[in-house]
Amino acid sequence: MCSIFAPAAKPCISVSNGKFPSRKSTVTRAEVAMSPQQKSTGIFPALAMHGIPFADLHVQEIVERQSKNLAREDTREKPQFHPKFLAEAYERCRDICAEYAKTFYLGTLLMTKERQKAIWAIYVWCRRTDELVDGPNAGHMSSAVLNRWEDRLQDIFNGRPYDMLDAALTDTVFKFPLDIKSFRDMIEGMRMDTGKCRYKNFQELYLYCYYVAGTVGLMSVPVMGIAPEFPVSAQTIYNAALYLGIGNQLTNILRDVGEDASRGRVYLPQDELAQFGLCDEDVFTGKVTDRWREFMKEQITRARLYFNLAKVGASQLDKASRWPVWTSLLLYRKILDAIEDNDYDNLTKRAYVGSTKKLLMLPLAYTRSLSAPSLILN
Repeated sequence: MCSIFAPAAKPCISVSNGKFPSRKSTVTRAEVAMSPQQKSTGIFPALAMHGIPFADLHVQEIVERQSKNLAREDTREKPQFHPKFLAEAYERCRDICAEYAKTFYLGTLLMTKERQKAIWAIYVWCRRTDELVDGPNAGHMSSAVLNRWEDRLQDIFNGRPYDMLDAALTDTVFKFPLDIKSFRDMIEGMRMDTGKCRYKNFQELYLYCYYVAGTVGLMSVPVMGIAPEFPVSAQTIYNAALYLGIGNQLTNILRDVGEDASRGRVYLPQDELAQFGLCDEDVFTGKVTDRWREFMKEQITRARLYFNLAKVGASQLDKASRWPVWTSLLLYRKILDAIEDNDYDNLTKRAYVGSTKKLLMLPLAYTRSLSAPSLILN
């Protein structure tokens, strides 16, 4: 259930190694945990620290490792691919991104050619990883499959790609200071998805969101680049990338409540459901009540909070890289709006943003990408 750049349908991209497949009652106002850095306001207490620093420490470690990769001379022997083979590999990645993440893809067109290709390659790897758990052949999933996929990832970073799509990522990791840890962490998120279908509190859910979605932002920052005119730390930008991933994944969860329930999964914090007088049975019956509406209002508020935390970082990336990030941010916020427009019925309806609205969002995302961070805050 990974959040990958932009919402889309889930056709399968094959993983071809021959071994494994290509996921009106009185309502008491309850308290919902918010972001790790958000001060308590109104009914929202500060998030308890238990369980949160673990993910934040992952961010710090990845920042340090990727910064070292940038600073030191790369002594690895770069694999030699035939130029036509490599061009075709990236072209296939472009085609997959254009087909399955159309709006995000359009946003990448202002990036430099090398950054475009790298982001397409990362997108394809993330999508293939996600489809191991959520794709049409997910019923064949096992820990052995994920172990082999992780071994294959190591081969990519060692310059030994298995297939053409892997080769595009191999070329990317030798051109940009990418560290393998965020990729491994995403695979760990897939492992969580195969063995866990309930989350007792938001701390647990936050960690899951980091693994399956926050990692995408951490992979992307070294490719997108940080604008030199802004005197901010790399940690600030990486935190913003993490928060965008968290917001995207929380939005996916809220959009897909009914679909996940049909598979016996509930990605909503169990303690918060209980605070609103709700339980799994309320999710499975699919009946929208006032209690459910109040619960959903708080969940949507929290998702929007993470998008707000991501805004400044999105405007401090290299200028040519901001458009796709702003496109993703605004598009996911529109999904939250659509849930509200459906009167919070995400049990029997799936909120979506139509093609026309997506296209109309592109000029707004472009305008936001040109704005200074101080204006974004206002």
